Amino acid sequence: MYMKAEEIGRALLHGRKELGLRQGELADLAGVSERFIRDVEKGKTTVRLDKVIDVLSILGLELSVGIHDPLKVNQ
Repeated sequence: MYMKAEEIGRALLHGRKELGLRQGELADLAGVSERFIRDVEKGKTTVRLDKVIDVLSILGLELSVGIHDPLKVNQ
């Protein structure tokens, strides 16, 4: 399954709201800025992957990588 940055952002937003956290609270827990959380939730593609993984982990989410047919990714 190929996920776009916007989909990862929506998953993060959903997870944050499920836990009743504000963006600033999640940022404090993850050791990142509130702007970083906003950027990820908006689907910004230039965020640091290691930080995204840390934030997802705090929310009980994970990012996984799988093998796919590269010719089908953009179809």
